[in-house]
Amino acid sequence: MISVTIIGYGNVGSHLVKAIYGSAYAKITQVYSRSAFSLPHTMDHIACINSFDDLAEADCYIIAVPDDHIKHVSAQLPFTDKLVVHTSGSVSMDVLDPKNRQGVFYPLQTFSKNKDVDFKEIPICIEAAQADDLELLNKLGASISEKVSKITSDERAKMHVAAVFVNNFVNHLYHISEEIMEEHNLDFSLLKPLIKETASKIETLSAKQAQTGPAKRNDLQTIKRHTNQLTDDTQKDIYSLLTKAIKETHTTNERKL
Repeated sequence: MISVTIIGYGNVGSHLVKAIYGSAYAKITQVYSRSAFSLPHTMDHIACINSFDDLAEADCYIIAVPDDHIKHVSAQLPFTDKLVVHTSGSVSMDVLDPKNRQGVFYPLQTFSKNKDVDFKEIPICIEAAQADDLELLNKLGASISEKVSKITSDERAKMHVAAVFVNNFVNHLYHISEEIMEEHNLDFSLLKPLIKETASKIETLSAKQAQTGPAKRNDLQTIKRHTNQLTDDTQKDIYSLLTKAIKETHTTNERKL
């Protein structure tokens, strides 16, 4: 049984607590948060602490705090030669204080505190400075997920950029769509089947193969009508930039054929 302490009870930390609590091969020793918090009543036996001085022995300490706090938090830990990992997609393993054994336990998913996720489907990206620690993280990851991958800090940083495109940027486009629909008193839910179908296509097609729309087919009249209908300059800029990128991508592909 792997014992784990979670340091941080935000979006990532709270989901890790739920996932590890449900594991048959790992247990949570403590959960730390700087501010007051409480766990679900079913987890009453897990110690909730708000002082690093109260940290108890564990096989692994997972720092689940904002990226710019990781270095400071790892430096404040009052012990040495323990396995300490962070959960960031974009921060190098080396940012962790070297007084402890360094590692990364990165669940590649977007988390909202009140939205449940199925951890079995979430890729866990692991890294460690020592082989034994990497094996422990692999076992911990496998206890909550069906997909555990050994990824270096450099690879993870590049993957995180790609993740921002498919998650954060796409979600902002949803927000723009909501604004356009609301501006014209239209129900955004009418677009949800389209959103689901677009996302499902990449299960069987490459993103390039799944591309449709006026930019791909170089439908200049439709593109002009769309641009004229947009009243917000930022929305127009985004529409024009994405249209240009799609046109260039598919024009280049056709020239290669």
